Amino acid sequence: MSLQGKARLGVLGSGKGSNFVAIAEACRRGLLDAEVAVVLSDVPEAGILERAAERGIPARYLEPGRFRTRLDEEAEQRYVAALQEAGVDWVVLAGFMRILKGTFLRAFPLQVVNIHPSLLPSFPGLEAWKQALDYGVKVTGVTVHLVDQGIDTGPIVLQEPVRVHEDDTPASLHARIQEVEHRIYPEALQLLVHGRIRVEGRRTRRVD
Repeated sequence: MSLQGKARLGVLGSGKGSNFVAIAEACRRGLLDAEVAVVLSDVPEAGILERAAERGIPARYLEPGRFRTRLDEEAEQRYVAALQEAGVDWVVLAGFMRILKGTFLRAFPLQVVNIHPSLLPSFPGLEAWKQALDYGVKVTGVTVHLVDQGIDTGPIVLQEPVRVHEDDTPASLHARIQEVEHRIYPEALQLLVHGRIRVEGRRTRRVD
């Protein structure tokens, strides 16, 4: 924790950074009792780095290693070192397109948080909103969960449904899903940083 008693967040992202912006704004407005200590990206030109720089938040690209879909062992060590150097309490994935494995998750046990654009366990993996449209479901949604060794399989913190309209396109459905993401990600982080989520095996329990 910082001297002001606020949780320190390390944000990892690969894209434009819209969820990062929502989190940073929630911190600024006092809706989330935390501060973003550092932003790291596996993409040198990622928009999230620019969004962080605009807000005066330390941000940098770190080489992800030789694999396309995950950090290799040396890269994981680099990311862990950068996050530990920044003194983070929580690692927040905001569109980070690499799988995190053993070394990383052992360094931050039950401290890595992700958001996924579906009601898990339905439609894990990439482009979940397109999966939902292709399947023909009437309701999809958003899930905030803790990260474990699987892909989108960790304990669920918060979920909210999003109705699928008959005339939805992938773009229109994704836009409505993102609106929910930007609202519930800070809410879920607020619960976590205040210790109001208890993990019991695969289940979580809210502690008031």
